[in-house]
Amino acid sequence: DARQKWDCCEQTHKSLTAIMFALRRALSAAAPRVATRATARRGMAVKIFDYDTIVSSLSVADAIETVEDAFCKLAQGKVDVPMPMHITIDETTDAGPGDCHVKGGYVSGAATWTVKVASVSFYKNLDRGMPPGGGVFVVMNAVTGQPCGIFQENRFMTDLRTGAAGGIALKHLGLAPDALGSTNTIGFVGCGAIARVMARAAKAIRPDFKGLCWAPDGSHETFAADMSKELGCEFTAMPTCADMCSSSDVIYTQTPGGTTCVESGWLKPHATIICSGSDQPTKQEIPTDVLSASKYVSDLTKQTSKVGELRSALADGTMKMEDVYAELGEICNGSKPGREGTELIVCDLTGTGAQDAAIGQVAWDKLGA
Repeated sequence: DARQKWDCCEQTHKSLTAIMFALRRALSAAAPRVATRATARRGMAVKIFDYDTIVSSLSVADAIETVEDAFCKLAQGKVDVPMPMHITIDETTDAGPGDCHVKGGYVSGAATWTVKVASVSFYKNLDRGMPPGGGVFVVMNAVTGQPCGIFQENRFMTDLRTGAAGGIALKHLGLAPDALGSTNTIGFVGCGAIARVMARAAKAIRPDFKGLCWAPDGSHETFAADMSKELGCEFTAMPTCADMCSSSDVIYTQTPGGTTCVESGWLKPHATIICSGSDQPTKQEIPTDVLSASKYVSDLTKQTSKVGELRSALADGTMKMEDVYAELGEICNGSKPGREGTELIVCDLTGTGAQDAAIGQVAWDKLGA
């Protein structure tokens, strides 16, 4: 009997030992799967890029080709661009005044898509020693849906993609430098950050242009000196906006948009106006008589009709939707011709999510990939 009990205990011990080893193997095999699931839930680490890194690494010349491709695909219906979301920060004792907009988009076939949050017109920041706006780009992986990078660009990347659009408009809509009547002169109304990036974009398209400038705040003297030195082009600060416009073949306008900044009687018959100051329903840079007399080109008509220059002309009846000649992407992809002769042209740039997606891809390719 004792022998039988011993054999039974020994067999039980062996069985328990086997079970424990089996459990240990099972747990060891399961552990990597648990860790993998946890890692998958956490996703890949998001890269964060600060303002100084972005500014030192990107230029408007980097963006022009990719932004032009985005415009082409936008006109072909190959970009998903929702209407911008606008948030008004009213002035109170605790906040504002300021404006915020959220834009984004995806260009078909691209490796990433982008959402941007940008703030503007926080003018009290000047008294705080801060810029009047800020911004963040979030670049997402179009394969996995995971965030790739966060770019604290404080509107620098926004300015680059705006400048790229301005360069593209000059390329397709400006009177050729060697055309009859051309003086290869480009004027700038408003001489802030956007004017500087427009001048850099113009340099990328037309290296030897002559620059004129005027600004209501008197900043044109400094702008002329700075841009002459940086770009190696001759820039002249003009005494009045009328003097500047009457001497310019191409005019970039980038003012706060609180009031119109040009008049029809100031313009050369073949002038090209590339306006970027109106991106809110309350803004207007170009008088409606100039708009209605022009070959009008939008960056995105469904947007310019709500927040761009077109909105004002539709409101007072001087234009109808069918008066829109083309969207810029239709001209870029060859669906419609750009400049055909000595006609007056207005290009209305309100900024699209397609451009944000494009500059997001450029930034990720250059800094993150």
